[in-house]
Amino acid sequence: MAPHHLSARPSRTTAAAVAVAALFAGAAFGLAPVAAAAPARATAAASASSGVSFHDIPGSGGITLKGNVFTPAGAKAGDRYPLIVFPTSWGVPQIEYLAQAQQLADAGYTVVSYTSRGFWLSGGDIEVAGPPDIADVSSVIDWALANTPSDPARIGMGGVSYGAGISLLAAGHDKRIKAVVAMSGWADLIQSIYSGRTQHLQAAALLGAAGQITGRPSAELDQILKEFLGSDLAREQDMIDWGRKRSPAAYVDQINQNGAALMLGNAWGDSLFPPNQYADFFGRLTGPKRLEFRPGDHATAEATGLLGLPNDVWTDAHRWFDHYLKGADNGIDKEQPVQLKSRTDGSYEGYPSWQAVGPAKEELALSGTEKITANVDSGADGGLIFLSSLLDQFVKLPPMACVPLLPRSFAAVWQSGAYGEDRRIRGTAKLHTTLTSTKESGTLVAYLYDVGPLGLGKLVSNAPYTFHGQTPGRPFPVDLELFSTSYDVPAGHHLALVVDTVDPLYIEHNPLGAQLTFSSPASDPSYLTVPLREK
Repeated sequence: MAPHHLSARPSRTTAAAVAVAALFAGAAFGLAPVAAAAPARATAAASASSGVSFHDIPGSGGITLKGNVFTPAGAKAGDRYPLIVFPTSWGVPQIEYLAQAQQLADAGYTVVSYTSRGFWLSGGDIEVAGPPDIADVSSVIDWALANTPSDPARIGMGGVSYGAGISLLAAGHDKRIKAVVAMSGWADLIQSIYSGRTQHLQAAALLGAAGQITGRPSAELDQILKEFLGSDLAREQDMIDWGRKRSPAAYVDQINQNGAALMLGNAWGDSLFPPNQYADFFGRLTGPKRLEFRPGDHATAEATGLLGLPNDVWTDAHRWFDHYLKGADNGIDKEQPVQLKSRTDGSYEGYPSWQAVGPAKEELALSGTEKITANVDSGADGGLIFLSSLLDQFVKLPPMACVPLLPRSFAAVWQSGAYGEDRRIRGTAKLHTTLTSTKESGTLVAYLYDVGPLGLGKLVSNAPYTFHGQTPGRPFPVDLELFSTSYDVPAGHHLALVVDTVDPLYIEHNPLGAQLTFSSPASDPSYLTVPLREK
């Protein structure tokens, strides 16, 4: 349907304002988990049956890591139990996993958790899952085998966020690790915070601020963040190489060779580590594996479990460890390895592989020519880090836009017809178009909306795309994967694809006065492919 041209609305934000807001959010992010977990420390330490003790654990390079150990009640000299090691999340101290560690110890595990290097009272600097962090894992395992009732043949790793990334990397470097549960982690650091060659502003600013507040960033990290947020293209390849070294996907061959059983869990709306990069990594694994996606944002799907409350993610984590470290015949190895929870109705669906998700494809033609002026926020955006996806998770309120009122001078809009029955979107929508810019660099952000009869659109997915070095006035193809999702479009609604140039989540690279033109040549038509679950 051809769009109507309406008047523009003023921009609601600037990159500078967003950076400041993200820094304050980062402070809250770094400190909130400590306040929430503090009461659990007193309870655990006072419990005679918990078997918890606090230790200084030697890390790599001569530093000391602050950690704790849970052992099963009644453990005697000579007893050996499966060992689980939990590195802490970014900015969170060793008390993070106390509730889960106690439950696992009650189930017959030795559990060692430690504050990752550079944070709080652990030694060293923040290396962002660099080689010293991976060497720390092996040092902690060595110490646990020498000082706790741990079985060297049954060793597992797990963690949330930073702990998840470190655990996956360690699985490619230490053959003793037999099982991993990586919750809200990353497989590809570049595709997480630099997807579409676009800096994820709020995510990077939040992590940087939390690191400054709760730890000691290394000089290398400070420099990388400065270059990243400053859009220093001369250093782009160096930043990519730095991120690749810290990406489990770069070590997938070693991970497969070592053969650990890997369970990956993430949220559809993860603001730090979007689901696409986890799904791609999962597809490359050849050993025992499981992939779970649920509604929410970074670490929100498993958060209640950290407080000791019933939680689906942690229930499956326990089952995973029970099967692959204890040999329990609990059936988890026989279930469909891909488990998806819908954002719409909260139901679970199982698939034999990620490739089997969304097997039916609906192609929406993006006909005509649309020209937009850059540098102005049209009103379509991906929301705010954490807040928007939390609202979607708990009250089914994703970011919204009134599609008929979006100013066509600053937003290109294509719309489908109304659907006579539900459309169950599953997987990754893909955009292909031809773009002509008046400048050599630029940024666009694509949004997919579920639009109701009154024109109010609920965000289904989005993704940014940045280009550099293009010849002004010369068309070039653009291919962009939107962030994967599971969302049901009700009958009577329709889909709208909106493209603009400014979003508070991302750093944009549009020179002042730039114009972007989207066309659909007969020799290379533009389209949006939407993956659907078969009826």
